[in-house]
Amino acid sequence: MRKIEHIGIAVADLQESNLLFEKLLGKKHFKTEVVEGEAVETSFFQVGETKVELLQAIRPESAISKYLEKKSPGVHHIAFDVEDIHAEVERLKGEGFEILNETPKEGADNKLVVFLHPRSTNGVLVELCQERK
Repeated sequence: MRKIEHIGIAVADLQESNLLFEKLLGKKHFKTEVVEGEAVETSFFQVGETKVELLQAIRPESAISKYLEKKSPGVHHIAFDVEDIHAEVERLKGEGFEILNETPKEGADNKLVVFLHPRSTNGVLVELCQERK
């Protein structure tokens, strides 16, 4: 794992949250994107080498919608940049981590993504990200 790629924050209202984070970070978000496969709309802020990703559900069955029903708006996941997502999945499986999707899927920001189950990572949803080539 090369760096923290982004921190994902589940929000109920993306426009309202964008305004809040613009005030907090002193800058505007640099892009929004809909990820149909995850049923979310995202907004990204750059903070040094790391991004903050705000996630709003676009359908009630999305993981973010379910997360907000159980919990409240807040940190949803931490994402790590990896060079070779397939090799990293194999390494982590060998170390005993539970992989939610062993086959990388398309994520936001031109990334391939894999998630690790929080029960194997002390309650933290971990995302692995690799730039799509």
